[in-house]
Amino acid sequence: MNSLTIFLRGFIIGLSIAAPVGPIGVLCIRRTLAEGRLNGFLSGLGAATADMLYGAVAAFGLTFITDLLVGQANWLRLVGGVFLLYIGIRTFIAKPAGHAAQASQNGVFGAYISTFFLTITNPMTILSFIAIFAGLRLGESNGDYVSAAFMVLGVFLGSAAWWLGLSFGVGLLREKFTPAWMVWVNRISGLVITTFGMIALFAK
Repeated sequence: MNSLTIFLRGFIIGLSIAAPVGPIGVLCIRRTLAEGRLNGFLSGLGAATADMLYGAVAAFGLTFITDLLVGQANWLRLVGGVFLLYIGIRTFIAKPAGHAAQASQNGVFGAYISTFFLTITNPMTILSFIAIFAGLRLGESNGDYVSAAFMVLGVFLGSAAWWLGLSFGVGLLREKFTPAWMVWVNRISGLVITTFGMIALFAK
């Protein structure tokens, strides 16, 4: 299998894992509407970075890391769930800005690191990668680290491409949302994110 084919497979895997609408998707949409495309995209890029790391674990066959993460799944779910509740409540009570928000350095970094943390503490992310790579027999690198690297690069760019498209598309609607509409965006987004947090905390 040539490098381009491996890269494209990774790209499709990254895209397919990023695409389902979950708490990160809701957060990305809300931040794009409230704070602009850059914050929305960087929120997604944090998730794409976590996807890349988990993709590397699966692609390079790092079973000892996989076993460690799966073994700590309950603690990861607990930490991620609490953080989701925190973000959900903050989003629910957030007041819409009266003018277009400027992307500060702290705001941009916070957007990136928060979604990275949420994704890296989600046990389902690593389990999804393990299932896909095992099903397609992609985790058997057999020392071919160049192919594994192309796979991981594809995963990252596929995930990043989804978040870029989502933030750009939602950004086209931003000017249509008045402060009154943003109140409801914040409330609905906050409720959805809080619900995901509750599910993470109490799911068996």
